[in-house]
Amino acid sequence: MPKSRRASSAAPAPPAAPYHHGDLRRALIDTALSMVTEEGAWDFTLREVARRTGVSHMAPYNHFADKSALLAEVATLGFDSLGKTMEAAAGGQPRSTRQALASTAAAYVRFGVEHPAHYRLMFGAELADKTRYPNLQASSDATFAVLTGVLERGQAAGQVRREPVRDQALAAWSLVHGLTTLVIDQRVSFLGVSRGEAERHARQAGSLLFEGLRAKTR
Repeated sequence: MPKSRRASSAAPAPPAAPYHHGDLRRALIDTALSMVTEEGAWDFTLREVARRTGVSHMAPYNHFADKSALLAEVATLGFDSLGKTMEAAAGGQPRSTRQALASTAAAYVRFGVEHPAHYRLMFGAELADKTRYPNLQASSDATFAVLTGVLERGQAAGQVRREPVRDQALAAWSLVHGLTTLVIDQRVSFLGVSRGEAERHARQAGSLLFEGLRAKTR
């Protein structure tokens, strides 16, 4: 659940400079992302986004049907960034599937820990039905494809068992998503797992996952 917004007694944000240039649609998305990041929540209104962007309160409706449509584009940016981060990690150490899984897991957890509010929005209930938002669906699918690609290459190299790759990818995604959420919520501090050590634990988790997926040798 997103955290509640600050008390109304807090000093109001200074008015934004009037918007005069460029791509208004992207400016609204960037403003909304900044608000999600700053407030750790997304219970603001489109009117507030418009005010922060420096445009009329009706201007956002020229680009977005409602606030959820705007938030879907913010989440899409998150999946785009996460996918690129995972892709770089998977290709950075191509010598073995173990290394690729460990590096990809570490990159995934690092993204979530460094961008907790954005991460929660990406996987939050409000945007659970991604079929309503084609851009978000495509970006989410592309990110999942990075993981399936690692496993497909592992199967082709004889390092990973020949099983349905989507089932293997689901197990891998569940592992890193669960670890990311636990670290963000500080639910594993009793095990000595801090945000600063999250990547190391993610690498270990990726290596352990590989052991479960390793192809049998005769």
